Amino acid sequence: MNQIYLGDNLPILQTLPAASVDLIYIDPPFNTGRRQARLQLKTRRAAEGAGDRTGFGGQRYTTTRVGEQAYSDQFDDYERFLEPRLAEARRVLADNGTLYFHIDYREAHYCKVLLDRLFGRASFLNEIIWAYDYGARTKKRWPAKHDNILVYVKDPANYVFNVDAIDRIPYMAPGLVGPEKAARGKLPTDVWWHTIVSPTGKEKTGYPTQKPVAILQRIITASSLPGGAVLDFFAGSGTTGAAAHALGRRFILMDNNPQALAVMRARLKDVADLAIITP
Repeated sequence: MNQIYLGDNLPILQTLPAASVDLIYIDPPFNTGRRQARLQLKTRRAAEGAGDRTGFGGQRYTTTRVGEQAYSDQFDDYERFLEPRLAEARRVLADNGTLYFHIDYREAHYCKVLLDRLFGRASFLNEIIWAYDYGARTKKRWPAKHDNILVYVKDPANYVFNVDAIDRIPYMAPGLVGPEKAARGKLPTDVWWHTIVSPTGKEKTGYPTQKPVAILQRIITASSLPGGAVLDFFAGSGTTGAAAHALGRRFILMDNNPQALAVMRARLKDVADLAIITP
């Protein structure tokens, strides 16, 4: 069955059988030292000259705060928090399985050293740079507009990579490769240009730090087989589950935030064989 767990992921991971999942994607808190939050607002059209914000064509709107999705993102010892969870991740990963570890520039180098120690340096497959272009831009340094995704395989001699199934992207200079190659497109490299989830788009759940489903679909397509099991033990808004289900994979999601559970329950309500496990 597909499963969603509410609770501390470490003891839950310890109950899973060894070598039982084919792919792990995690997007843990980035240790930014801040409380991550996203307000949920309701807007209604207001009379001319009234309201608190302006929309398309100068139309005025009144906004009302109806809720907030939030979690704490601060750890005294981030490595000590991650290490036992990543050790369990390696244990439950299938012999030909792959781990995608999503982090940002603040902690990426520390996390790579930790993963090298747990998986072995030979198991490091890639560092993917997910680049986007949205939000505020500091004028004091180069604005940070990318995340890092560290990719490790359990066995560097035996892992899944479905190269022929991966979505292809346009060439930046199609005139240099000829019409046939230009029409087919090219394989993505280790730099992925993709927008964030639009604050006003249909994909938005309201959960802070929600990741685009297209990013997860590419990962799941490349590094798992149909019918396989995909695990995300920092599941947040449930994007991994939504992408896995759409691609014919089973999913196991974990989060200790009741707000995340509520978002996932609503988002995945149409999954028939879904079990929700709470304390």
